[in-house]
Amino acid sequence: MSKAAPAKKPAATAPPPGCTLDINDPQVQRAAIRIQASYRGHRSRKELREKGPPRVLEPLKDVVLIEGSAAKLTCRIAAFPDPFIRWSKDGKELRDGPKYRYVFEDPDVVALVVRDGELADLGQYSINVTNPFGQCSDSARILVEVPAKIQKGPDNTKARKGTTVTLTAEIMGEPAPDVGWTKDGEDIEEDDRVFFEIGSTTTTLTIRRATPEDSGKYEVYVENSLGMDQSFARVDVA
Repeated sequence: MSKAAPAKKPAATAPPPGCTLDINDPQVQRAAIRIQASYRGHRSRKELREKGPPRVLEPLKDVVLIEGSAAKLTCRIAAFPDPFIRWSKDGKELRDGPKYRYVFEDPDVVALVVRDGELADLGQYSINVTNPFGQCSDSARILVEVPAKIQKGPDNTKARKGTTVTLTAEIMGEPAPDVGWTKDGEDIEEDDRVFFEIGSTTTTLTIRRATPEDSGKYEVYVENSLGMDQSFARVDVA
């Protein structure tokens, strides 16, 4: 039995035109120097990140949240190894979930998204960053803006002559709304018998020693920079 003839090596092929690299070319040498410098810089940055506790590079900023929308608090930090992030509102920890969303946009940027904005979201928000070398923290406020509205209007009222009539409406809005009352389309001029009071969540119109002339259609209205609302009630005095 004869031996098989050794396989022939394929002939080397020349690279396509324009694909050769001359290491003596000054442009190639300069590019190599830049690559080496970039690599050394990357190593230096990595080594720096490995030392010391977390640091806040760009602090949180106050944001305005419009009712029904979402707000985002963003903080840039320096921390290596990967830190533990905790967000809180007015000292109470916030859990990552449908309402509050922890966001990690890149290795240095973390954020908290507050969804479905409401007046209760007003407050002081804090971030706490911890790794084996230490911790850092920062805080900012979420300011909530809510269009003026009447949550519950005054009730229609029947009263006897000489009694006291009160009409109360539940109101809300941020900034705090302007409040007014009218009777039959005319602004009510207050005195010691007919006057209204404005609280943080209610307004009350008081009519003392009611007379038949006090019968009519009463309107309460609220207004701020984001909107206005109104409600009506009928008063009958006999």
